[in-house]
Amino acid sequence: MRLATLLLSATVAAAPLALSPSVLAQPATVAPNAPSAPGPVATTPESFAPLARKLLPAVVNIQTSQTLQARAGRPDAPEMPQAPPGSPFEELFRDFFERNRPGGPGARPGQPPRRAQSQGSGFVVDASGIIVTNNHVIDGADEINVVLQDNTTLRAELVGVDPRTDIAVLRVKPEKPLPVVPFGDSDKAEVGDWVLAIGNPLGFGGSVTSGIVSARGRNINAGPYDDFIQTDAAINRGNSGGPLFNVQGEVIGINTAIVSPSGGSIGIGFAIPSNLAKNIVAQLRDDGRVRRGWLGVNIQQVTEEIAESLALPGGAQGALVARAQEDGPAAKAGIRNGDVILRFNGQDVREMRQLPRVVAETKVGSKVPVELWRGGNRQTVEVTVTELPAEQQASAGSPQQARPGSGAVELSGLGLKVAPLSPETRERFSLGEEAKGVVITEVAPNSSAAERGLNAGDLIVEVQQNRVTTPQEVQEQLTRLRRQNRPSALMLIENGQGQRFVPLRLGREPGSPG
Repeated sequence: MRLATLLLSATVAAAPLALSPSVLAQPATVAPNAPSAPGPVATTPESFAPLARKLLPAVVNIQTSQTLQARAGRPDAPEMPQAPPGSPFEELFRDFFERNRPGGPGARPGQPPRRAQSQGSGFVVDASGIIVTNNHVIDGADEINVVLQDNTTLRAELVGVDPRTDIAVLRVKPEKPLPVVPFGDSDKAEVGDWVLAIGNPLGFGGSVTSGIVSARGRNINAGPYDDFIQTDAAINRGNSGGPLFNVQGEVIGINTAIVSPSGGSIGIGFAIPSNLAKNIVAQLRDDGRVRRGWLGVNIQQVTEEIAESLALPGGAQGALVARAQEDGPAAKAGIRNGDVILRFNGQDVREMRQLPRVVAETKVGSKVPVELWRGGNRQTVEVTVTELPAEQQASAGSPQQARPGSGAVELSGLGLKVAPLSPETRERFSLGEEAKGVVITEVAPNSSAAERGLNAGDLIVEVQQNRVTTPQEVQEQLTRLRRQNRPSALMLIENGQGQRFVPLRLGREPGSPG
C-alpha cells in the first residue's frame, strides 16, 4: 500500500462533503420490559440533506493551468502530470505525452508548448471573496480560476501559500457577496463523530460524502507539523483543498491526502485540522506569508531506554535535545544538549513531534517558560521565541568504511573501538578541523552498537551528557555508570547527518564478578 497521496489530479477537481446540524442522531428504540440503558444509543442520521443544501454553495471548484516546461536533459519533452503509481491514469498520461510531446512520435512540426490543466477544491471563508485551498492544488499554476456552484467562473489572485502545511489562500472579486462557511474547533472533534466532505472528486462536480472521524493526530510524514484528522468519508483525487465539516456545519479540516494503492478512496483520508489552519489562513490573508516561532534545537524521540538512562520519571516522554543551535533562542536561554523538554509555554510535550507544532504556533518575540529534565532534576528556563529562519541546507556525507588504526581502544561490552582525533584519523575518516570528540574506528558485527546504526567514522561527543575528548574519558564514564548499576550509557553521536543521542546497553566487562 502506498503512503498518503496528495489528492490533486491533472484531470479532476474535488470538494469536501457536509454534515447537517439539523440531523442529529435519534435514540434507538427500547423494548418496554428492557432494563434501562445508561444513555441514548445513537443511530445513523436520517438525512444529511438540510446540511448539504446549506453548505454546498460555499464550496468551490478550482481550475488551474500552466505551460508545460521541457524536462531537464530533454528539452523536447513536457513534464508529465503526476498520477498515482499503478493507476490507469499513469499509463494513459505516459503514452499520450510520449506520443505527442514536441519532437516525439506523432508530434506535428512546429508544435507549440502545451498547456496542462488540473482541478481541485476550495471553500469560501469571507463573503468578499477569500478562498482557502491546498498549496499543491495551485502550485506552479500561471492561471487560477474559481468555479462557483452556479457555474460562475472567476479569475483568482494568489494571496499567499504555506508549503509547510500545504495551505493556500486565494482572492476573487465577485459581483455580490459569496456564501461562506465558518471554521470550527477541531480539538472538539472526537473519534466516532460524524463528518461530511464536499468537493469535486474526479471532476464530477460538487459531491457530498459522509463518514466519521477515524483517528486524531495522525503523522503521515507530509511535513514537520503533521497532526491530521483521519476520516473514512469518501475522498478522491480532486477533493484536495475541500472542507471536512462537523454536524454543526463548521469546517474542522481541509481534505489533503489519502492512502490508496490506486488513487481512489479506500476509506483512509486525511484533513488538516482547522485549529492549525485558522492561524495560517489569517497570516496569509493579512501578510501574504507565515511567521513561525523558532526555538533553535535539533530534537529526537525519547525512547524507553533513553528515559531509563536519564532516570526520567514517568518513562518515555518529552523531546530530547540532540543539539542546541549556536546563538539560537534555546542556547541563549541555557538549554543544552541532553536536556529533555517536558513542557513548553504551559503545554505538555508528551512526544517529540508535538514540540515543533507548539513552538511554531507561539507568537514571535514572546517570552515563554520551558520545563526541562536535566541531571536528574526538573528545571525551568525562560526562552524568547524568535522567527523561524529560512531553511538551512542539510549537510551531505556518508560514514566511511571501518579501518583499524593505531591508538584504537576497545570499549569492552559495547562492541566498539575508538581512537582520539589526530591528523591520521581526521584524514582516514574525512573529518574536518572543527570535529570534536572521540572517533569510532571499528564496530563489531551483531553488537548493540551495530544494531543502533553506529559506523566507523562516527564521533562520540558526549557520554551521559558529559563531553569526552579522549578514549580514556569514555572509559571512565562507562566505569562510573557500571558502578552505579546503570543498564545503559547515553551517547551523543555525530556524523555527516548531524547529532543524535544513542543509548547503548552496558555489557559486563571482562573479569567482572557475577
